[in-house]
Amino acid sequence: MNDEQLLRYSRHILLPEIGIEGQERLLAARALVIGAGGLGSPVALYLAAAGLGHITLCDDEDVDLTNLQRQIVHRSESIGRKKVESARATLAAINPEVRVVGLSERVGGERLEALVREADVVIDGSDNFSTRHAVNRACAHARKPLVSGAAVRFDGQVAVFDLRASGAPCYACLFPESGETEDVRCAVMGVFAPLTGIVGSIQAAEALKLITGTGETLAGRLLLLDALTMQVRTITLRKDPACPACSAAG
Repeated sequence: MNDEQLLRYSRHILLPEIGIEGQERLLAARALVIGAGGLGSPVALYLAAAGLGHITLCDDEDVDLTNLQRQIVHRSESIGRKKVESARATLAAINPEVRVVGLSERVGGERLEALVREADVVIDGSDNFSTRHAVNRACAHARKPLVSGAAVRFDGQVAVFDLRASGAPCYACLFPESGETEDVRCAVMGVFAPLTGIVGSIQAAEALKLITGTGETLAGRLLLLDALTMQVRTITLRKDPACPACSAAG
């Protein structure tokens, strides 16, 4: 690191659990962020501020006026622009040395699998089960750690699925693809603006911990937050031996 980097990241370097070695891992790391909305906004902002070297941001939508209540990476003047372009401009203003690649597309199939293979960590901030399951399958196949989050109304959840550990569950162990779970979107149900910031910040923290090897992550646990009462609880997750997503991955 040069002198400017040592100064910029000095508050991380002062932490014995991170130090210079951990910060250098962040500078060399690659993250794949799915979604540049309510969750992807704080995720991308904190990853960039922390100096994560390469961020690939995927979102096929444009910025809408209704987004600005919670999607804090965007500005009023960004309305009508592609979300990834708006986010990239904001991140560049915060930390110009971080390389941000914006993909204005709904990635899937081989394209998604290739992006996952290139990443050190995948953060899912999507708002539908089909995307979440596609991302989970790609992460399970490539053995890449997945940080999953969701936020609707006043309820938030975060979990880490890391199949690098033997016997670890995946997202489909919790929400089977063959299940009857329906998408619950904030466009219909509403969402408390700070909740997305809380959940996204936790996702960013888990991603940074995974990269630096710091502390204990939420791997194998589901964190549930009720923002109305500000109560938090965690549930231990178990691997489904019959899960087609992670069992097929070996």
